Amino acid sequence: MTRRLVYIAFGAAAGILVVHRATQAAKKFTPAGVQSSLSGSIAGLGDALREFTAELKIAMAEREAELRTTLGLDGSHDVVDYVDPGHTGGMEPDVR
Repeated sequence: MTRRLVYIAFGAAAGILVVHRATQAAKKFTPAGVQSSLSGSIAGLGDALREFTAELKIAMAEREAELRTTLGLDGSHDVVDYVDPGHTGGMEPDVR
């Protein structure tokens, strides 16, 4: 007799769990449930875009600093080397 009561209690608990899960799943497909999941997704997308742009700005600043150092625009190459006045850097023929 006690064995039957245990099985009945187990069956009732399983039934309650199944009904609860089914109700939650059904609520997701109601208009309010779809709206809340959609708004959460859009908010997540906005956060991801903000994070991406912040990382992009950091990468751009690092690259700009690299280029400035390489091209000598960072102030470390202020002394100008003497260049022959007739020398055009090889871009044009030397015209005198």
